[in-house]
Amino acid sequence: MINRERLKALHKIEEERFLIRTPKSRERFNQAKKVMPGGVPMSWMTKWPGAYPVFVASANGAHFVDLDGNKYIDLCLGDTGSMTGHSPEPTVAAISAQMKLGMTAMLPTGDAVKVSEELARRFGLPLWQFTVSATDANRHVIRYSRLITGRKKIIVIDRCYHGSVDESFATLDSNGKTISREGNIGAPVPLDMTTIVVEFNDLSGMESALKSGEVAAILMEPAMTNVGIVLPDDGYLIKVGELARKYGALWIIDETHTISVGPGGMTRALNLKPDFLTIGKAIGGGIPVGTFGMTSEIASAIADKVEREVVDTGGIGGTLAGNALSLAAMRATLTEVLTENNFKKMIDLGNRWCDGVESVIKETGLGWHVNRLGARGEYMFQANAPRTGREAADAGDFELEQYIHLRMLNDGFLLTPFHNMALISPYTSAEDVDAHTVAFRALCNQLVN
Repeated sequence: MINRERLKALHKIEEERFLIRTPKSRERFNQAKKVMPGGVPMSWMTKWPGAYPVFVASANGAHFVDLDGNKYIDLCLGDTGSMTGHSPEPTVAAISAQMKLGMTAMLPTGDAVKVSEELARRFGLPLWQFTVSATDANRHVIRYSRLITGRKKIIVIDRCYHGSVDESFATLDSNGKTISREGNIGAPVPLDMTTIVVEFNDLSGMESALKSGEVAAILMEPAMTNVGIVLPDDGYLIKVGELARKYGALWIIDETHTISVGPGGMTRALNLKPDFLTIGKAIGGGIPVGTFGMTSEIASAIADKVEREVVDTGGIGGTLAGNALSLAAMRATLTEVLTENNFKKMIDLGNRWCDGVESVIKETGLGWHVNRLGARGEYMFQANAPRTGREAADAGDFELEQYIHLRMLNDGFLLTPFHNMALISPYTSAEDVDAHTVAFRALCNQLVN
């Protein structure tokens, strides 16, 4: 058990250490508070540990430097947005060249064909459309699903995350009823009108929800990542696909984070057959992108119901979607950065990171569990792997997480916010991983001694 008084004392030491290390970030933060709510350009950034976030001066590969000249090994990597590493050379070259040739024109470029062909090769879905983010991709396929099926409700997994999609901000109460999730802002209608929530790995709950005949689509990650890594039971995902087909619902797989398992994500690794697939973040090498793939049958069903005259008024698309700059970024990132060879390196180092963390946990008797998802790893404050989002959420310990993140930040390591998660890029080295193990060992020894 963690001594809470000792934890508070250790946290205070790190808070003072942070202030000493980051005076220029503090100065810039005080300036920022005058022009941005919370002093940050996006509200999530207020959740970083410490009195204020560090301000980045430069980032390259698997490292970044703050305004005070402190150097960090980046194991967050923009929460997957920079899984490629910061400013990967092929992507930088591609976007630099494209910037001289035009960045957006609401017309296709040759890269649109090349990227679509590569996505089809990787994920097995033949037809692709582009958005500005994975959130937009999810919104679009939800709308298409309702159009095709004539049904209203969307099944989501408890404690899921799919960007700012309204339908996804639901959870289950103690009686198993769908309700709005804590912190949900501005849902236009009660979420039980649009959404049915089902626990991950719960096939009976999934079938029960589908039996209502109200479900247009199931939207899910093949492994949960945003509440902590929750892995699917053997055969679970295949059975979900079978249930969707049995009850006439469409199956949407969101691979935005699970791309960490390999070039074709879990869809390719497990030979899954979704109707739609959505993805964003990493495939743009740091440029905002999103895309969704579909089967030929789905594309035909959409074409039968959408008239060319009003194709721009149905809530699908966007002026900057499929722009030349983002397509150039995706083409270079997919063909030269997120390659088979780089994924092998990333996954090997991801396992090395997990092995190091596991060894420390065992040495110190902390009784925590490490989950692995390709180039991604995470330790959770419980002895066994969670099977549901609820179990993962219940394992959270905000006070302890804040201390760990701040201590590791002061030691020169950035972990993914809201989690104890590390992500490995093609530029991450074995030395980076081993340095984390050393720092983590020192942290854990202080916690227990």
